[in-house]
Amino acid sequence: MPRSILFMCGMNAIRSPMAEALAKAALPKGTYVASAGVRHGERDPFVDVVLDEVGLTIGRHQPHTLDELEDDYFDVIVTLAPEAHHKALELTRSMAVDVVYWPTPDPTVATGTRDQIVGAYRAVRDHLAGLIASRLAGRGQVG
Repeated sequence: MPRSILFMCGMNAIRSPMAEALAKAALPKGTYVASAGVRHGERDPFVDVVLDEVGLTIGRHQPHTLDELEDDYFDVIVTLAPEAHHKALELTRSMAVDVVYWPTPDPTVATGTRDQIVGAYRAVRDHLAGLIASRLAGRGQVG
């Protein structure tokens, strides 16, 4: 079980903060969990909607980049987008840290009604919750 985990995506607006909230709820209290993006992004209100449905929140989270993290050592970096995965591998070349890639769809590409768009965000939430439960909270492997 890793003691510190960083979730990374493109802009720290949807996937990584959602994963951070889900992991904080699922993992033991002593586990340090954070999230960051490769680029600056804007907070996405649909994240609040789908997390609220399962009793979670990202609180006052504002998207931030790797450079803005308070701590820069993690046992595991979980990347959720190709751009983040490449950046994490580049940054950790000389470090003893595991970098794993969990391909996660970008729900902002969803079109249609509000319900259809929220459905895409729910699918991402449920995808991440399943991976966290099976690979981090369970006894399975992180990768």
